[in-house]
Amino acid sequence: MPIYEYRCSECGEKFEKWLRSMSATQDICCPRCGSRHVDKAVSLFGRSGSGRGAATVDSSCAPTGG
Repeated sequence: MPIYEYRCSECGEKFEKWLRSMSATQDICCPRCGSRHVDKAVSLFGRSGSGRGAATVDSSCAPTGG
């Protein structure tokens, strides 16, 4: 199950939620104020790409070193 990051539009609280799928988002509410006005935040962990500031990940299974 993926973890999605959210931000409450009412109080600004940032929080994470485990979801079975993106279609389950109608049940998301802020843990601080209970508002259902939440927006999915950009997750740097799940973000891919290259460029300035982007982390690189070696996806090979080969051992590294000597």
